[in-house]
Amino acid sequence: MGIADDAVQVRAQGWRTLAALHGLIDATLERALASGHGLSVVEFTVLDALSRQDGFHMRMSQLARAAALSSSAATRLVNRLEDRGLLARYLCQDDRRGIYSELTEEGRELLAKARPTHDEVLASALDEAGRMPELAPLVRALHQLHP
Repeated sequence: MGIADDAVQVRAQGWRTLAALHGLIDATLERALASGHGLSVVEFTVLDALSRQDGFHMRMSQLARAAALSSSAATRLVNRLEDRGLLARYLCQDDRRGIYSELTEEGRELLAKARPTHDEVLASALDEAGRMPELAPLVRALHQLHP
């Protein structure tokens, strides 16, 4: 095995470790948010992304990127959230082709209730992962990103 092969193996192992950590956190958050607030992780992500914008609104393409979704998946998600009254859509005044999604008052209220659950479960899942030898180095690296 040459140096290049070793580098490929290191990257592949790093990717598997990252995927394992993501899977652990995602599954834990999914259960807690669904049972406690009727939200999926991706729904929470969209509401959270909207809450961090001036005016609580974003273009659909921005929302898709924020939630790591395709345009069509983002549109379906926004449709579901709009049907639930958690966000609304409207045309951009500057570009009539652009559509914004905006967090509604009901969406802000649900997000405010769900955020503590999200934060507590995320911290707990990271603590759990930090005790697993195969995930501990990645958890330490995440903590170093934002001390």
